[in-house]
Amino acid sequence: MLDISSRVRVHVETLPATQNDMGVCDAFEQYVPVGKPDTMNAPHPPKVAGIDSTVPSPAHTVASVTAGTSPAPPANPQNAPGALLQDRLAGWVSDLTTLHELTERLARASTLDEALQELLRAGAALVGARRGLVALEPADGLGPATTIGLGLARADLGHMETVPRGSLPYGRILDGLPGADDGIAEPDLFAEKGLDPRHREVAARLGYAASFALPLATGAAGRLGAAVWLYDEPAEPSERQRHLVGLYVRHAAEHLARLLELERTRACMATMAEELLPSRLPRVTGVQLAARHRTSPLGGGDWYDALPLPDAALGLAVGSVTGAGPSAVAAMGRLRASLRAYAVMEGEDPVAVLSDLELLLRLTEPARSATALFGYCEPALRRITLAGAGHSPPLLLGEHRTEFVETSVSAPLGMLACWEAPSVEVQAEPGETVLLYTDGLLHRTGDPTDRAFARLHAAAAGVPKALRHDPGAVADHVLRAVLPEGADTAGSREDVVLLAARFE
Repeated sequence: MLDISSRVRVHVETLPATQNDMGVCDAFEQYVPVGKPDTMNAPHPPKVAGIDSTVPSPAHTVASVTAGTSPAPPANPQNAPGALLQDRLAGWVSDLTTLHELTERLARASTLDEALQELLRAGAALVGARRGLVALEPADGLGPATTIGLGLARADLGHMETVPRGSLPYGRILDGLPGADDGIAEPDLFAEKGLDPRHREVAARLGYAASFALPLATGAAGRLGAAVWLYDEPAEPSERQRHLVGLYVRHAAEHLARLLELERTRACMATMAEELLPSRLPRVTGVQLAARHRTSPLGGGDWYDALPLPDAALGLAVGSVTGAGPSAVAAMGRLRASLRAYAVMEGEDPVAVLSDLELLLRLTEPARSATALFGYCEPALRRITLAGAGHSPPLLLGEHRTEFVETSVSAPLGMLACWEAPSVEVQAEPGETVLLYTDGLLHRTGDPTDRAFARLHAAAAGVPKALRHDPGAVADHVLRAVLPEGADTAGSREDVVLLAARFE
């Protein structure tokens, strides 16, 4: 605790009253009584919560002392030091509260883009600017690289990209030039000699006259990027503002480093999942195909396949492996590859294909289960023979009907000692579309199962007639209608697969 003599004792009850009048590190040097130093006015005052208390006061605080020839003596000199100390501590409380609120808001940002936007807004408030931008460009070169603006349209960012990189303050930071660790201030661009003509032209076009830039870096990850805030008039942040925004940016850089690593992991998982799925769908006479796949951030095990078979037939399959992450993605790839082999050998009998797949899964991965739906499609006859293992029934969409295909209730693969279920035949009419999908489409709705099925049925029945000739347009319409706003984004925890086959 602070050792404060009784003549300068702080009345804590009065702190809220003065909290809004002062800022952090206000008036410590200017307001301390002249004379014998004590604990509170020693040459090196202690730090409070990581804030260096030796930073000079802001202008609005100093003005109250330096205005005029000399300050008026206090009414009661005996109580002056105590009042000054109250102001001092009230400033600490005020700005510590501000930093706490800003860092809490930053912590609630769950994506990299949200965190960058919050960094710009908080930094602008701390340095007194209105606009700014942050350029994310990790030094390791692994990306992602992006530029986000605050109060700047996309065209404005495009104009700034035409300025030579070395003449921009954040460009010098990104290039690792010396002298940029503590930030780069340009108090008056138009008065600066040697300013690049293109930089002067863009600044005049966008209407900013000064800037202040800071690097975004951590000890472990190195340089992540740079942030710059723009002033409409010639200006420069005070030492106190630099101190506060420096504290905030150092904390923000650590948070951004964590989100950056998470973003890279998500992108890697999505790439792995996409590479294990068909790069393109086959072209078979008599049927049109379209597929839509939404990968969860954790990397789920939903998959689909369409492969040509002998006698002008076509194999259609969708499925899902339990679990998430790299192991589930790898298991999905092995399962899909095995199903392709079994489909080529005995695809005309879907029950045999799933029986072989179940035996393989039980022998090689006994701790994992999976659902699957395989159909032997004969486009010339507009017929599909289906077998399912714990999978949702397909949906048949046509001009005169929209109905679920009745399939037998069966257990997922790997759940029973021996899987067995009868197959069913679907006879389609010209122009009708069969939709195969995974359970993730139903789970992402957030509704109970019966309501999710009802929503899917209503979405398929509501496809406009102008779109029904295109299976891709049908799939897109169903996804938009079934999934609530935001459920079709990468932040959802369920994979979604939708495979549409339209018969001509």
